[in-house]
Amino acid sequence: MRTVNEVSKRTGVSVRTLHHYDAIGLLKPTMVTEAGYRLYDDTALERLQQILLFRELEFPLKEIKTILESPNFDRSKALEQQIVLLTLKKEHLENLIDLARGIKAMGVNKMDFTAFDTSKIDEYAAKAKAAYGQTAEYSEFAEKSKGRTKEETQKLNVQIMEIFAEFGTMRELSPGLDEAQRQVKKLQDFITEHFYTCSDQVLYGLGKMYAGGGDFTVNIDKAGGEGTAEFVFQAIKKYCDK
Repeated sequence: MRTVNEVSKRTGVSVRTLHHYDAIGLLKPTMVTEAGYRLYDDTALERLQQILLFRELEFPLKEIKTILESPNFDRSKALEQQIVLLTLKKEHLENLIDLARGIKAMGVNKMDFTAFDTSKIDEYAAKAKAAYGQTAEYSEFAEKSKGRTKEETQKLNVQIMEIFAEFGTMRELSPGLDEAQRQVKKLQDFITEHFYTCSDQVLYGLGKMYAGGGDFTVNIDKAGGEGTAEFVFQAIKKYCDK
């Protein structure tokens, strides 16, 4: 665990900015001590990396929060998009440098404005943002989340992690057993009730993300023990195959 000051020194993000991220729900500390000190683990720092990459691409904080909390957020896909956008931004800067050098060499008569064109960047950024808001599930998620307080959101997060902790007590069993299958149904019903309609198809996609590495896998394994995320996915596969 790292204190907010340690995170600030390591990342270059000011303590004031980290406090602001906490206040708006963009980056919550992993825990807060009885003395009120914010502490961050590696999972929180991974989320901060994602935030900073989106900030480098000039995404507004509200849009970053929406993307990271989207039910179909895919960390690997986001990184691919960020690489493309950063490459486009690099090309844009190189064109501006070439223009400035040309002006220096030829004088102000070099009336070329094409280097200022950011349409390619803007177009790709718009597509990247839209990718997280086009599904019916996301629209339903946004509607159900409207007006929900921070405390209510935290309570739901605790409840769903409790479901994963219950999966953890079964991970030595066969994922096809009735006990595990009832737990899958419990998870599916919880998601449908509080977030968005969780069809078998959507559930299977979530299962792949749970076991696919990154924040999902880390947090689920933290709740239920190592291997829980993979067990959940295998149980979901059995459930969806029926």
